Amino acid sequence: MKTLRCSSLIFLFLFFFGGQVLPQVSQLDRQPAVAGQFYPAQPGELRELLKKLFSAAVPSRNIKNVIAIISPHAGYVFSGTVAASSFNQIDPTKEYENIFILGPSHQMAFEGASVYTSGNYVTPLGAVTVNKALGEQLVREHPVFTRESAAHVNEHSVEVQIPFLQYLMKKNYRIVPIVIGAREPETCKEIASALRPYLNTKNLFIISTDFSHYPMYDDAVRVDKISADAILLNSAAHLIDVTRSSEQKGITNLLTTMCGWSCVLTLLYMTENSTDVNYSLIQYKNSGDTEFGDKKRVVGYNAIAVSLKQNNEGSNRGLTDKSKRDLLTIARNAIEHYVKERQLPLIDTSHLSPAAKRNGGTFVTLRKNGELRGCIGRFDANDPLYAVVQQMAIAAATEDYRFPQVQPDEIAGLEIEISALTPMRKIASIDEIKLGRHGIYIKKGNRSGTFLPQVATETGWTKEEFLGHCARDKAGLAWDGWKDAEIYVFEATVFSEEELSR
Repeated sequence: MKTLRCSSLIFLFLFFFGGQVLPQVSQLDRQPAVAGQFYPAQPGELRELLKKLFSAAVPSRNIKNVIAIISPHAGYVFSGTVAASSFNQIDPTKEYENIFILGPSHQMAFEGASVYTSGNYVTPLGAVTVNKALGEQLVREHPVFTRESAAHVNEHSVEVQIPFLQYLMKKNYRIVPIVIGAREPETCKEIASALRPYLNTKNLFIISTDFSHYPMYDDAVRVDKISADAILLNSAAHLIDVTRSSEQKGITNLLTTMCGWSCVLTLLYMTENSTDVNYSLIQYKNSGDTEFGDKKRVVGYNAIAVSLKQNNEGSNRGLTDKSKRDLLTIARNAIEHYVKERQLPLIDTSHLSPAAKRNGGTFVTLRKNGELRGCIGRFDANDPLYAVVQQMAIAAATEDYRFPQVQPDEIAGLEIEISALTPMRKIASIDEIKLGRHGIYIKKGNRSGTFLPQVATETGWTKEEFLGHCARDKAGLAWDGWKDAEIYVFEATVFSEEELSR
C-alpha cells in the first residue's frame, strides 16, 4: 500500500473551561502550530465558532458505549461541522481514563508511532493534560513507538481535534497524542497490537483523517462512500483492497483516498476480530458543500462512531409482508436514484412498521436473469433496518468488486433479495450449525468469509461443503481452514420481489 498524504500564547495561570481545571503551561508543552490558520487563534472567537459548529452538526444519536470516533482534521470552515458531528456522539459527562488521539504525519517521514511525552498540549483554550507516564510505557514496551517530539511540533492532525474536546467535555480527562508515520500495513498492525488493551469503554480513541483529496465533487462522493463502506464492514483487508482499487481507476486529480489511512487501519486492526463492535456512519460532506469550497477540487470528510453492540436479538422479527415490500421498494428506489443520478432518495418513514425501523444488519442480493449480479451487507445492528437496506442496495449495485457497476439500462431487469439478519454468535462446535437456517461467518487472522443461510439450500451442499467453500472461496483459506478458525452463526429473514409478487 503506497504512502498516502494529505494536504503562542503561554498561559501562566490556571484556566477554567468546560467544567475542568486545565494545567499550567510549561516550556516543554507542545504549543499550537496552526491556530490562526486551521481555526481561530483568539479564545473568544474560537469558542464562538465551536458553538456554531456544534449547533449545525448532527446531534447525538444516543449510541451507547462509544469507544472511538473518526473525525476530519481540515480547516474548521471546511470540515468543522462534520468533526462536531463525530464529537456529538461522545457522552460529554463521561470521565474517561485516557483519550487517545491518532493522527497521520504530514510533516515528517518516519516508520512507526510517535507519542508525545515531553509535556502537555496547548491550544488557545488552554493546556490539556497529556498522560506522559502511559506514553513512556508504550515507548518502553513496544519498539514501534518513539518519543520523537519533532513529529508533533508542526503537525496539525492531532492538534485540531483538541479544541472540540475542550469545548465539549465536562469532566477532567488526559490525552495520549500519537502521530503515526507508516508506509506499510504491518506497521499499523504493530501499533494496533500495542493499543488494543486500551480499546474498551474506559477509554476513547479519536481517529483523525480526511478522505479523498482533490477530485471533482461527484468523484469524491463516490470514492468516499466506497471507503466509508469498507470501514463500516470492520475489515482492514477490505479497506486496503478498495483503496488500491480506487487508486488504480485513474480518477482525475485524486491524490489520495484517505490521508489518515494508517490511523484508520490501526483502528480496524484493533476491532476487526471482535463481533461486538459497531461502526456507524454519522455524516458525510466534502469541501464543495461549504461556501468556501470549489466543486472542481474537493476534500472529503466522514464522521463515523464506533461502539460496542447492544443486545439486538430478534431485531428482524415481526416483518410483515407490507414491511418487506416497503424495504424492497426502498432498495429499488435507492438503486434507481443512485445509479442514474448519484443521489440518495429521501425515505418517508411515517408509514414504516416498527420492525422496519428497528436496528438491524442486512445483506442485499441482486440477480440478473437468475445469475448473481451483486451482494453486499453489514452485520452490525446500530442503524435502522430501512437505512441499512438503502445503503447496502447501493453498495451491491456499485461496490461489489466481483462485478462492474450496475448500469441504468439494467435496473429494470434486476431481481432484489433482502436478508435481514440476527446478531452473530460464536459456536463451539459445527454441530450447532443447522443448514438452511444458519448463515456462517469464518474468521482466522485477517481473513474472513461469510455465506448467507440460503446458500446451503440453493447449492444442496453438505455441512462440510458449506464450511469448505466458505473457508476456501470466501475467506481465502485452505479447504479445511475452518477447522482451526473462529466460526459464528446467524439467522436471516429472507424475502425477494419475486416471492412477494406471487
